[in-house]
Amino acid sequence: MQQQKQGPIDFVITWVDGGDPAWRAEKAKYQPKQETDDREERYRDWGLLKYWFRGVEKYAPWVRKIHFITWGHLPSWLNTDNPKLHIVRHEDYIPREFLPVFNSNVLELYFHRIEGLSEQFVYFNDDMFLTSPLHKSDFFRDGKPCDMLAFQPVVANPANPVMSHLYLNNTLILSKYFNKRENVKKQPGAYFKIGYPPLYFFYNLLEMAFPLYTGLYTVHGAMPFCKQTYREIWEKEKDVLEETSRHRFRNNDDVTPYLFREWQKLSGNFYPKNVQKNFRYFNVDNSNQALFKAIKGQKAKMLCVNDANVPIEFERVSREIDRAFAEILPSPCSFEK
Repeated sequence: MQQQKQGPIDFVITWVDGGDPAWRAEKAKYQPKQETDDREERYRDWGLLKYWFRGVEKYAPWVRKIHFITWGHLPSWLNTDNPKLHIVRHEDYIPREFLPVFNSNVLELYFHRIEGLSEQFVYFNDDMFLTSPLHKSDFFRDGKPCDMLAFQPVVANPANPVMSHLYLNNTLILSKYFNKRENVKKQPGAYFKIGYPPLYFFYNLLEMAFPLYTGLYTVHGAMPFCKQTYREIWEKEKDVLEETSRHRFRNNDDVTPYLFREWQKLSGNFYPKNVQKNFRYFNVDNSNQALFKAIKGQKAKMLCVNDANVPIEFERVSREIDRAFAEILPSPCSFEK
């Protein structure tokens, strides 16, 4: 792959208002009878999106453009006239034959088709927040995505079986193009980089006993990508990507954007770095003291506030999380009316 020079960096974020009656009506029309991963947690809105925009403006003012992907609805408070904001509807970049779609994996396979998207960009889910100053070098060095290359077995998780399938699907494709032991010999410094978490040195050493891939570790946080990666994989695996595109809802046979992320790493088109260092991940439950402490303490640069598949007192918990973010990001930003 041709090395890209460092250029401007855009952010991409996907968002859905799971309470929108029009969206829910369209979703119900296409809802399949067979089992799919269609939990309410995948779609409900916590009302925290304004803090994502405030965090970007305060902690990453260098971002060139924000591409805000939506089914069509928009937050009532969003200032669509902000020159840094590009509203992207599904039909703007996804082929019409695959619409409407309610599968986040499909939304994430076509980012390279977004009009005006920079060659280097960072993808955020809407539950990933900026809480301290970030620099371009946290995401890219010399045009290469900053990331961490580590093995981790795909596990059979009965609590979330779909994800087990998806990780294995990605790995099966990667194994067609990359030989595990040869890849380690080719770029040992990418697997055993000083500064990686010690646990992953252990994983990488242990995994060398097995000649075939069992899985790869990826931090569930903001993902830096090069558009060229998308173009390359689409050229090689168009049939597989189009098959996923036919799944309006998340499906066991899908592939995910982690396929693109791991491809960058295995092909050597990345800058090895401990991306866990400045990131914290939390599953929301009824008691979130560690999360509140992390938000208010601002020791991590980014947080993922994941809506886990557990029963919670949603209204109370969402108010408490809102108050915590309001302590560090109290003022409206230019992306708000």
